[in-house]
Parts: sequence; C-alpha cells; structure tokens
Amino acid sequence: MSLRFYDTATAEVRKFTPVHPGEARVYYCGATVQGMPHVGHVRSAIAFDQLTRWLRIRGYVVTVVRNVTDIDDKILAKSKASFEEAPADPDAVPNEEWWALAYRYEQEFLKAYDTLGVQRPTYEPRATGHIPEMHQLIQQLIDRGHAYPAADGSGDVYFDVRSWPAYGSLTNQDVDDMQAAPDVEVQFSSRKKDPRDFALWKGWKEGEPETAAWPSPWGPGRPGWHLECSAMVTKYLGAEFDIHGGGLDLRFPHHENEMAQSQAAGHAFARFWMHNGMVTYEGEKMSKSVGNTISPDEMLQLADARVVRYYLGQAHYRSVLDYRPTSLQEAAAAVERIDGFLAKAGTAKSGDAGGAPQWQDLPEAFTEAMDEDLNVPRALAVLHETVRAGNSALAHKDDDGSARAAAAVTAMTAALGLDDARSAEGNRESPEHGALDALIRSQLSERASARAARDWARADAIRDALAGAGVVVEDSPDGARWSLSRD
Repeated sequence: MSLRFYDTATAEVRKFTPVHPGEARVYYCGATVQGMPHVGHVRSAIAFDQLTRWLRIRGYVVTVVRNVTDIDDKILAKSKASFEEAPADPDAVPNEEWWALAYRYEQEFLKAYDTLGVQRPTYEPRATGHIPEMHQLIQQLIDRGHAYPAADGSGDVYFDVRSWPAYGSLTNQDVDDMQAAPDVEVQFSSRKKDPRDFALWKGWKEGEPETAAWPSPWGPGRPGWHLECSAMVTKYLGAEFDIHGGGLDLRFPHHENEMAQSQAAGHAFARFWMHNGMVTYEGEKMSKSVGNTISPDEMLQLADARVVRYYLGQAHYRSVLDYRPTSLQEAAAAVERIDGFLAKAGTAKSGDAGGAPQWQDLPEAFTEAMDEDLNVPRALAVLHETVRAGNSALAHKDDDGSARAAAAVTAMTAALGLDDARSAEGNRESPEHGALDALIRSQLSERASARAARDWARADAIRDALAGAGVVVEDSPDGARWSLSRD
C-alpha cells in the first residue's frame, strides 16, 4: 500500500505524493509560550511525532519544523501582570520581562516533549528571530494588492481578506459569515477596510515595552501571529512543502489566515493540512473555570512517561481523546502486558528480546494500518494480538515463535515512540527497579507454588504482605503482574 493521509483542505484521504521525491517536509505549530504546557499541546506533539517517525520508517528523508511563538499579546500581558503586587497566575515569577517569561515556558515545553519521547524537530525557530523574513512577506502582499497599512499612521498593517477570493476555503466558510478579527479595539476599527481583515504587523502602542518592538518600513512594532508561521515555514521548507499540521482548534482563524496570506503572496504552500483532535474530560471540554482539567505534569505524577505516552497516542489522531479517572490505569495495564511479554521472552531465549528495532519485523497488518492515515488504534490491535501470540508461544515452549513475536513487538513499540518515552523517564531501566522486580517476582513465584499446592492461606499471606508494602498484584491468564500502588 502507498501512504495515504486525510487532507483537511479537500476533506478526503489522499495518496501522499511529496513535492520532492524521497523527501517529506513537515511543519506543525508549536507553542505560544505564555504558560505551562497543557494536555492538548502534548497530544498534538505526540501525534505529529508518530507521523514523522512513520515517514522515516517508510524511507523518507524527513525535515521537521516546529515553531515557537515567543512574542504575543498574552505573553506581554502576563509579563505586565508579574510586576503587579499580586499576579493572578499561580506560575508567575515576580517582575519578569516578557522575553524571560517566554524563555522560561519554552523550557517547560521542551521538558514535557523530551520526557514523553517526542523527537526534537530538525529546526525549531523562534518568531523573534525572523523579523526580516516577515517584513519581506508583508511587502510582497502590499505589492500584490493584498495588504495595506492603516491610514491613521498607527503602524498597523492588515491583510485584505476581500482581495483574496479563496479566503475561507480551508474551513469551507463564506467571508460574510465570519466574525471580525480581534486585532483592534472597537473604537479603532476604522483602521481596517473590513472588520475581518487581520493584522500582519502591529504598530507599537503606548504602554507596551520598547523591547517588544522592532523597526519596520511601517513604523516600530511586532508581527501578527498568523504572519509568523508563514514567514518561518517558507524560510525552512520552501514556498511549497508537504504537510502542515496542528490542533483542530487552529484551523480557524490561524491556519485559514496562514494559507490565505501565503498563497496570496504567490506560494503554493502546504499540499496536506493535517489536524489532530481535542482532549476532553469525561466527554466535556476541559476548562479551568469548570475545574475539569489535567495537565501533562499531573499525568506524569500519576503514571510513568511510557504510560502517559501510550494514553495520549492511542487514539486516531483525528478523533477526540477522552480522559477519565481510569484512563491512565487502563493504559498502564496495556503497557504492562507488552513489557511483561518482552521480559518473559527475554528470559526464554538466548540474547535480548529488545535491541535495535528491525523494521522488516513489523507485521504487515501494522504497516497497512499506519499507511492508512496513521490508524494507530488498528496498529495497537496488531501489537496486542502479537503479544497474545507470543505468550501462547511461550506457554508451548515455542522459542522460535516467541522470538519472532518479541522482535515484532519491539519494532512496533519503537515505531510508536514508546521506547523513547521509557528512556526519557529512565526509571524502568534503573538498577533499583531491577532489584525490586527480582525480589517481588521471587515472592510471586512462591505464591504461585502455594496456589498450585492449594495452600490458599500461604498464597493469601504473600499477597497481603506485598499489598502492605504498596505492591498491587494482578492475576491474569498470562501470570501475575505487579505494580506500585499510587494511593
């Protein structure tokens, strides 16, 4: 099968044909670093990490760009609030300049990505490092009749949405049905030809820090959010590239505006638009005001990185991922089944069940699932079926069968990025964990012998002793598994 992906712009699954044969150029929206990463940010990063890993496995030379929006209205507002006596933000650092705040949160995002095994992009440009490219793009749009400076001399420059007939095509909207772009206060709306025109350049305003303004042909100011991505992606990937990705919430206005301004400047821009779904809490939209949110950091306090990675990456990237209080427990059980088999397979044959993954060991059904618009749920079904087959081979002393299954499972977990999350966490490979595992398995072996002899009192006593030490024992057809209680 050939690779096929769903393209938001055409609303269909299409064959992936790259701009440059043998290469895949991918851009996906990174963070606006005005606060701590939330679960939606991380889910998006994992989805596009799965995409880029699969493209590489399928033989493409992949260039990945993930931007950092390090200048923004919210960043400036939070910095300003930090100089007040009692900032509302619990994560605020007193008297923090906007650039220091942006850098601090940028590091938090990198920490979350690294912990969960999200590979670093080829390039990770900051918006503030690409002002000349933004000036050039604005001038191209002015010269082509698609942008104009505000007549009042404020320094603002706007994209003229009426000048581009295709505006609204990404989200299938008519311009007359769209809301006004929130770029200026109501009293200054006369700066625009149309309320829906959006800012390409924001002139410096009284009260804003002078460090947040750059000289430009239209006066000192800073770039508009949408312009930043268009300028950076063109610099690193060219006027036409393969895939533009991001969260579903970015389709409008951000991606709609990106596409319009880039194409209006004469760029073919993205061949595919790919958007990942949102994360909900028991079927409801997550909201701090409602109190139904969970952060990546909170997830990592409840489960190790390998489990969190599995949970956030288990659904189809386009679908909604619903979080429930039992979600991480279910993910942990799934990961333990995988790791339990690999551990047993490693002792049942000579050599290591792990090692460097060999992509030729990937089952055909797994490859077909991933080729068809990254169908991770189907791919995981193949993974767990292979685990069951491997356990059956172990039970029948079929060393060759268990070895083949172990090789396939190792390749599949690597393809999904689960192994990198484990490496980033590190605790599963620590000597302390190995020693604890050996001691507990010795007790479990003694308990199994007691159960086989129908010495139920002895078996229960061992289980109770382990429970008293915070070890949870779960019996299954594949044998007993253990985990540490998180109560």
